Amino acid sequence: MQAQNEDSTFGYDPEQLMGIDFDQIKERGYLIAILDNSSTGMFLYRGEPMGYEYELLSLFAKSIDVELRFDVTPSLEDGFRKLNAGQGDILAYNLTVTKDRQRFMDFTLPHNYVRQVLVQRKPAEWRDMKLHEIDKTLLRNPIDLIGKEVYVRKSSSYTTRLRHLAEEIGGDILIIEEEEELETEALIELVANGNIEYTVADEDVALVNARYFPILDVRTAISFPQQIAWGVRKNSPVLLDTLNNWIGEMKRTNEYYVLYDKYFKSTRKSKKMVESDFFSKNSERLSPYDSIIKLGAEKINWDWQLLAAQISKESRFDPKAKSWVGARGLMQVMPKTGRSYGVRNLYNPVQNLEAGVKHILWLKEVWKDINEEDERAKFVLASYNVGQGHVQDAARLAEKYGQDPKDWNAVSKYLRLKSKKKYYNDQVVKFGYCRGDEPVDYVTDILYRYNRYLQLGAGTVAISN
Repeated sequence: MQAQNEDSTFGYDPEQLMGIDFDQIKERGYLIAILDNSSTGMFLYRGEPMGYEYELLSLFAKSIDVELRFDVTPSLEDGFRKLNAGQGDILAYNLTVTKDRQRFMDFTLPHNYVRQVLVQRKPAEWRDMKLHEIDKTLLRNPIDLIGKEVYVRKSSSYTTRLRHLAEEIGGDILIIEEEEELETEALIELVANGNIEYTVADEDVALVNARYFPILDVRTAISFPQQIAWGVRKNSPVLLDTLNNWIGEMKRTNEYYVLYDKYFKSTRKSKKMVESDFFSKNSERLSPYDSIIKLGAEKINWDWQLLAAQISKESRFDPKAKSWVGARGLMQVMPKTGRSYGVRNLYNPVQNLEAGVKHILWLKEVWKDINEEDERAKFVLASYNVGQGHVQDAARLAEKYGQDPKDWNAVSKYLRLKSKKKYYNDQVVKFGYCRGDEPVDYVTDILYRYNRYLQLGAGTVAISN
């Protein structure tokens, strides 16, 4: 821990900015967002990526028809550097707009306006006390911060505000900036657990965390309302204009305010999520069935999080799920398929996983000529969704047209084309018409979920689409 005396511009050099703007992003087909793993940024809940920033960014990427990719970076300083080095396109950290930051980064129109508040702990016996009795034990006047230690996230706007506040009240506040990787929510938890006395947070973030830690008090404001926005490179004016136009339009829709309320005002929902064992900031668990998923993954030699991503896609971890065609349980196994593997009760999670894993093992044997395990997994997943016959047809079409029948990118192209008469009537096709978009999107979505799990937890090397 160490105190710092002045804001840093993180080695900002206008001459070294990467020249990536909207046209380059459209051309390459994806947008990279830099954010953190937090209750407002991006987190996992029962295997599903969630978060206010995550959902907003997803809507924007969809509006410009590009893929959304993430760089989960806990350190604000690293995030600023990555943005200006071209390793990301948008910095989405629930950022406060400050004059210092505007010197080396442009900000979008604000999403909202929030105050900075002091986060402090109520007395241990607060539940047995009256409100005015609790208030007497807490700091309500900022002047009372003179001589107090306040811990803040390094490189955050809270440091600047506390320095200005110290000038205003005519006394020293002992500002301690924690190491870069320690996020604001981690500091809030340290206050709740009694490890430190005070920290500062934006009011919306503080209120979300106070629902999880009711011993916290977040009612003492230390600033006027401030702008919260996304950051972009100073040499990305078209991206900035596009974002601003989109934000302006979004803020005129109900969808925007429903989304904000979902994460910041829906007390019951947010409390249920953050108290769950399957909220990624509390544990590494994805579902109630992680233990049997791990056992199944060992049998098929897959990373367990890849199998979990498939189950998330199939049933969202609901063992009672049933599709319109009759597929049942966690892995959406058809009764006929289950019986062929000796499984009768597909609503039983253990039996359902047994049937699904045995079917994957069988499909791995179908595609045994594909030696590269990650590549073979894509063929297996597509076959699980639509049947191996249609995927084999697509492989034969790829080979006929001079493409590699063991390369998923080539085969997926012809799997999509199997919905067209020219291709499903081809003489090398044995299984006829197929709505190929569905299995290709199925594989893409599972790999997307899997890569999000790896970014937000302890994982192995991700599989590329």
